[in-house]
Amino acid sequence: MSTTSIMEDAPKEVVTQALLREVDLSAFGFNGTLALITLDNGQDHNRPNTFGINSLRNLNDAITAAEASNAAAIAITGKPFIFAAGADLSGISFVKDKSQAAGFSKLGHDVFRRLGEGTKPTFAFINGLALGGGLEVGLHCNYRTLSETAYVALPEVFLGLLPGWGGATLLPQLIGPEKSVQVIIVNPLNNNTMLKANQALELGVVDAVFAPADYLERSVQFAADVLAGRRTIAREDQVHDEQAWARAEALARFAIAKKYGGAEIAAPIKALEVILAARTNSRSHGFDLEDKELTELTMSDALRASLYAFNLIQKKRKKVEGAPKPALARKVTKVGVVGAGLMASQLALIMLRNLKVPVAITDLDQERIDKGISYIHGELDKLVAKRRMSVETAVRLKSLVVGSVDKSIFADASFVIEAIFEELELKKALFQELEGFVSPECILATNTSSLSVEKMAADLKYPERVIGFHFFNPVAVMPLLEVARTTKTDDETTATAVAIGKELKKTMVIVKDSPAFVVNRLLTRFMGELTDAIDEGTPYEIAEAAMKPLGLPMSSFELLGLVGPAVALHVAETLHHNLGDRYRISPTMQRFVEANVKTFYLKNPDGSLSPNSAALELVEKGNHPSTLEEVRVRVLRALAEEARMMLDEGVVSSPAEIDICMLLGCGWPMHLGGILPYLDREGISEAVTGQRFLEAGIASVGS
Repeated sequence: MSTTSIMEDAPKEVVTQALLREVDLSAFGFNGTLALITLDNGQDHNRPNTFGINSLRNLNDAITAAEASNAAAIAITGKPFIFAAGADLSGISFVKDKSQAAGFSKLGHDVFRRLGEGTKPTFAFINGLALGGGLEVGLHCNYRTLSETAYVALPEVFLGLLPGWGGATLLPQLIGPEKSVQVIIVNPLNNNTMLKANQALELGVVDAVFAPADYLERSVQFAADVLAGRRTIAREDQVHDEQAWARAEALARFAIAKKYGGAEIAAPIKALEVILAARTNSRSHGFDLEDKELTELTMSDALRASLYAFNLIQKKRKKVEGAPKPALARKVTKVGVVGAGLMASQLALIMLRNLKVPVAITDLDQERIDKGISYIHGELDKLVAKRRMSVETAVRLKSLVVGSVDKSIFADASFVIEAIFEELELKKALFQELEGFVSPECILATNTSSLSVEKMAADLKYPERVIGFHFFNPVAVMPLLEVARTTKTDDETTATAVAIGKELKKTMVIVKDSPAFVVNRLLTRFMGELTDAIDEGTPYEIAEAAMKPLGLPMSSFELLGLVGPAVALHVAETLHHNLGDRYRISPTMQRFVEANVKTFYLKNPDGSLSPNSAALELVEKGNHPSTLEEVRVRVLRALAEEARMMLDEGVVSSPAEIDICMLLGCGWPMHLGGILPYLDREGISEAVTGQRFLEAGIASVGS
C-alpha cells in the first residue's frame, strides 16, 4: 500500500530531515570518504528527532544517495544532544485498521534494514539520547559508538509495544538473550530504566564510548580505523547456548509476574516470544514476526490506554493545574523537618539533595535525632559508592544537616514540614508550638495522609501559611506529591510549595483539603470492599484473584503488608468518621492491629509468599460469600462511585487529576490507562454514575 495513506488523518508530522554530507577521511589515516547522514528535525533539543512517514522517506532517500556516492562507508548521527527518540506516536490514535498499522511497521523495517544489508559498511554515531526506533537505527548498522553522556533504551514494552523495527530480533543475536531480556523487558518494567553509556558498552550494545567534547571527531577516527583494518570488532555467536535462552525466558517471566501480579499482559509476552524466536529466525523472518506482533499491539486498547497515561504523565510533569504564578513563590533558604523517623529522614534527605540548603531536624530525644542523621549520612555514602555523587558533594551536604531537641533551631527556617504520628491533636499542638519559633513568612507543611490540614491550622495566628505536602513511600522513588490547599492557604504559600516540589522533581496535583485527598481515599475504598467481602465469608483466595486481571504491581493483601494494618485501619477510621458508612471498619483489621499481626503473607526462603496462619485465624467468619466476579464488580463500582463524588466535591479540578494520582501514587498499570478510562471501557462508569468520566474517550485524549 502507499505510505501516504497509512495515517492520513493523523496530526501533521514534525519531519526529521536526513542531511547528507561527505567527510574526507584522509586526515584520519584512510584514503576515502565517509557519507555522513545527520538527523535533524529543525527543533531545539527539547523536541527530539522522531520517525514518522515523511521522516522515514527522508532517511531512505539519504541512504540511497549515500549508496550511490563514492564514499567508502555510511554513518548516521543526530543533531546536538539528540540522536533519535523512535517512532512518532502522535498518529497512533488515528490508525483505523491493521493494514495501516502493518504498513507503518513494514516501512520502518524496509528503511532501517538498508543500513545493515547494503553494499557499504555502516556506522551509528549515537551522539545523544537514543530510544526505541532511535536505538534500532543503530542496531541495524554494522558498528556503533556512543557519547559517554548519552542514555539509550528500548522502552516499547513500557508503552504496550515491542521493539518492532528490528530491536527484538537484532539485539538477542548481538548481545545474547539474557542481556536482551534485561534491556527489552526488565528495564522497561522497572520504571522504564535507561542504560548509561558505560552500561551499554559493557553489555555489548555499542562498540566504543567517547567523551562529548570531541565525540564526532573520535567516532570518525573509529570508522577510519575500522575501514583501514587497524581496528576489528569481534562478534560472538549468541545462538548456540541453550541454557542461556532458558535462563532468559525464566528471567523475563519472573519480571512480568512481579510487575503484573501474574496477569497476562500482551506486550512483554509478545516481546519475549520474538526474542526467543531470534535464536533460529533469519533477519527477514524475525522482521516479519515483529511486523505481525507490532500490528496486533498497535490495534489494542492497551496501547491506546498506555499512550493516554504516558501523555498525561508528560503533561502533568510540566504544568501543575491551579498553581499560582511562580513569581509569588518565596525563596527557601533553610528547611526544617519535625521528626527523625524513617519517613521524616527521607523527607530531610530529598530536601537536602535537591534544594541544597541547610536542613534542621528535631525529635523527642537526641537518640532519635542521631539515628535520623545517621540514616541521611548513610544514604549519601551509598550514592558516593555507586558513583552517583562525588565525595566532595557528600561532605558538603552532610555539613548542612543539623539536629536538636530544641525547636528554636527553626527560627530562621523558611519551610518546615512535619512527619509525626498521624493524630490531629498532636499536629495541632505542634503547629501552635512552631508558630512561637518561626517567622510569620515561614511555611508550615504537613505530610499527613488523611487528616484535615485546615483543622490543624485552626488555632494559628497565620493559618494562611499552612499547606498539605503529602509524599508517598519511598519518598525518593515515588513521583507523586499531593499538595493540599485549605480554604485559607494563600497564593504565596501555594506557589512556594509548588516551586519546592519542582525542585524535588515531583509531579504535583493540587487537591482540596479533604479526607485522605485522592490516592488514599480511593485505595482505602478499594481495600475496604475487599476486606468487607472477606469479612462476609468470601475466601481470601477469591478476593485476591478477583483483582488479578488488572495487573496491579502487588496483590491487595501484599499492599496491606506494605502499608501496615495499623495505618490502614487508622485511615479507614478517619474516612468512616468524615465520609460515612461506605467506609466500614473491618473487624478483621481491628483484630490484626490488636494482635500486632502486621502482614497477611509471609515470605518463604525462595521468595514466594504463603498465607500467615496467625492472620487467617483472625479473619471474620461471615456466611455470605461472594463469587470472584461479584467481588471484581463490587470493587470497580465502589471506585467509580467514589471518583464521581470526589469530582462533584471539587477534590481535584478534572478527571485527569484522579488518573495521574493513581498512576503515580499507587502504580495503577500503564496498560490500563488511567483508572477512569478503564472504568469507562468496562461500562462501570455509566452503570454507577450515569455518565462516562471522559466523554471523548481515550483515543482523542491520548493524542
